[in-house]
Amino acid sequence: HLDELGRARMVDVSAKPESERTAVAEGAVRMSPDAFRAVAQQTVEKGDVLAVAEVAGTMAAKRTGELIPLCHPLGLDLVHVEARLEPELPGIRVTATAKVTGRTGVEMEAMTAVAVACLTVYDMVKAIDRGMSIEEVRLISKTGGSRGDWRRPE
Repeated sequence: HLDELGRARMVDVSAKPESERTAVAEGAVRMSPDAFRAVAQQTVEKGDVLAVAEVAGTMAAKRTGELIPLCHPLGLDLVHVEARLEPELPGIRVTATAKVTGRTGVEMEAMTAVAVACLTVYDMVKAIDRGMSIEEVRLISKTGGSRGDWRRPE
């Protein structure tokens, strides 16, 4: 990502062939049992935490090219964000899938979706628990492109 003078630059992907590319990312918000109960019982004053987090993640994925310097803006074919209760944390686990037919991957879009969905959970629940932590925002898998498929080892 450097030019001949060592400056950061956007990578030229015009010579790369288009291919179907997908990426799956995940992350979690760990919270107190009281905060978890409030989310599960839908008694958080700001509304349905899981639904709002999913919408926020989808919106963020579509704006990744504006948020991450030098990241190519993509016309995404699919963004699917799922926020679900995970009693073992206790907290919320967020998974995002992004898909595009293009010349560059969608890993950043999937991870941006997860990060913003987790931040949205934090924002909505912070009145109950300011000690929440956002954890393990990470890529799980990617398919397509010149480097082929990749999956996080279990």
